[in-house]
Order: sequence, then structure tokens, then C-alpha cells
Amino acid sequence: MPTEHEKVRHLFEALDKAPLQRFPKAGERINAPTTHGVYAIVAPRGIRVLHVGRTVTGKKGLKQRLANHLQGKSSFVTLHLDRDPARLRGRFWFRYIEAPNPRIRALLEAYAIGQYCPSHIGIARSLMEAKQLERKGNAA
Repeated sequence: MPTEHEKVRHLFEALDKAPLQRFPKAGERINAPTTHGVYAIVAPRGIRVLHVGRTVTGKKGLKQRLANHLQGKSSFVTLHLDRDPARLRGRFWFRYIEAPNPRIRALLEAYAIGQYCPSHIGIARSLMEAKQLERKGNAA
């Protein structure tokens, strides 16, 4: 029987190989399952992972969480896209893997963050402080 670490590593490999899907254009719906899992948001050119996230509670799982990003209900959109969720539509990509077990999901998210080193990892306060310091430095 595989260890927890081996399960997480195999799930990460599957996430990394999952097909990229483009965020839908305005008026289109997101194509994702209502089960829980881990996802990665990828830059417009489809190369760099910018954000890794997971579902925690929502009844509609991945579909709901990815839709939250499209509605601007995420720290990723607030901080990385300057509160403009429309920038995701038709340009950015995502990939996901289903993971029903909450502990495995949390471990997979952490492992994927460590592997991808995304520019945004959900540390809203620290990123806001960094941006404020950057703006002050540019103003001087």
C-alpha cells in the first residue's frame, strides 16, 4: 500500500500532466467538476503557474472555486490581477485534479506550491504589504 507521501507525489504528477483548459470568455461557463480537488492557474502563454489552490468547503467543488476567481472572489485576483477578474477570461489557463480526501487535498496543495513556486500562494497580507512598500519605493 502506498504511503501518504507517495499518494501525494502521484497526484501531483497527475495534476502536472492534466490538460490545460482556458478560462471561459464572457458569457461562457467554467468547465470543471463539482467534486473537490486542487487546481493550478497558469499564465496566458501556458507556461508558468501563478497560483495553486484547493477546494475547502463549497458544495460545488472545483467548479465553484474556479468560478469564484472569475467573480473576483479570491486573493489571487485581488492581488495578482489588480481586482480585475475579467483579465482571466479567455487568456489564463487552469488545470485540476480531483481529490476527495481533505487531508490529501491540503497536502497536495502544499506539495504543488513547493514544486511550482507560484508567484501567489494565498498570503494576502504579506503580498499587500510588499506591494505597498514597492509603490512607496517607486514614488520616492
